[in-house]
Amino acid sequence: MSESPSLAAKVVRMLGIVAHLVLLPYYLASGLVAPLWAVIVLVAVWAALLVVALRLWKTRPFLVPLVPVVAVAIWFAAVTAGETWLNWTA
Repeated sequence: MSESPSLAAKVVRMLGIVAHLVLLPYYLASGLVAPLWAVIVLVAVWAALLVVALRLWKTRPFLVPLVPVVAVAIWFAAVTAGETWLNWTA
C-alpha cells in the first residue's frame, strides 16, 4: 500500500496546477504580438509542461509549482525574442 500524501503536498501540487492553468490565457493572447505559428508552438509547449506537472503530481508534488515558473520564463523569453529578432509587434 502506498501512503497518502501530506496535506502540504496536496496544497502545493494543487497550487502549482492552478498557477499553470492561469498562464494559459497569456499563452493564447500571444497572438496579439506573435504570428499564428508561434502561438501554436507556445501552446504546445504549455501543454507539454502540463504533462510534466501531471507526471510530477504523485512522484514529486513539491516540484509541481516549478512548472509554472518555467512556463513564465519560456513565454517571456519567446515573446521577447520574437519582438527583438523577428520584429513581432502588436
